[in-house]
Amino acid sequence: MDQIIKIGTRGSKLALWQAHFTLEKLKAIGVSAELEIIKTKGDKIQDLSFDKIEGKGFFTKEIEEALLAGRIDLAVHSMKDLPTTSPEGLVIGAVSYREDPADWLVIRRERVATDQVLNLPQGAIVGTSSARRKAQMLNFRPDIQLKDIRGNVPTRLAKLEAGDFDAILLAAAGLSRLEMDLSHLEVVKLNPKEFVPAPAQGVLAFQTVVDNKDIRRLLQKIHHPEVSKRTNIERKVLQLFEGGCHMPLGVYCETDAQGNYHVWAAKADSWESPVKSVRLSSSTSFELPEQVVSALRTS
Repeated sequence: MDQIIKIGTRGSKLALWQAHFTLEKLKAIGVSAELEIIKTKGDKIQDLSFDKIEGKGFFTKEIEEALLAGRIDLAVHSMKDLPTTSPEGLVIGAVSYREDPADWLVIRRERVATDQVLNLPQGAIVGTSSARRKAQMLNFRPDIQLKDIRGNVPTRLAKLEAGDFDAILLAAAGLSRLEMDLSHLEVVKLNPKEFVPAPAQGVLAFQTVVDNKDIRRLLQKIHHPEVSKRTNIERKVLQLFEGGCHMPLGVYCETDAQGNYHVWAAKADSWESPVKSVRLSSSTSFELPEQVVSALRTS
């Protein structure tokens, strides 16, 4: 393919890491590409927590519009930000490998309390704008105070270090990909089977136009089908609940050596509500998301 592929991306450090990662993957199969940075609603509105921003896809909508208008050929998204239903005319052509799917609790050293659950002192101020993280954190530690935090990964860490928070919750994937130096901070690596991550956390989605057969064929060369099998289950649960990425829902799926599926899910009605948790295993993915939804509704 002789044309230079235009990749649409947000401008944050992590989004640019994801875009450059994609450039390298395409380069490895002999394809040239260039980046186009697009500002999204989620980037522009910095004073509200995610659950207060209207609509779904507030980190993806403007990029999808650029795809549909033909200004870019390919979009790279953090898959957990992507609505479960693609707009008409667009398709997820491939998914990446999966980075560590867990959430990490990053604590200022002087506020570490090793005798307490999650090493947090009584009444600690924990920063997160995710309803899912808020609900699960309160499930573990009802005494803590939650405070909204916005901004990209380096900005959030700077706010922690400035003393605005005792601890913050971040995705391990972003911290690992950006190779953030956390040596002066305490990191509690939360088990994704206990503190359940967002559906598809740690995975990148490559989106393109349905009719662009050339790009879709190319994307198959960088696709990870095994990751896709698992994230399809996670995202289907979210879709069945008709939720966006601000729903207080965590879903995590693994497969074992025999090909069996194991799903952990945690859901609350709101960030202040009790968390319901389920674990289901099945030899097939058929109707597994429906079973997870049913179990969460009846638990």
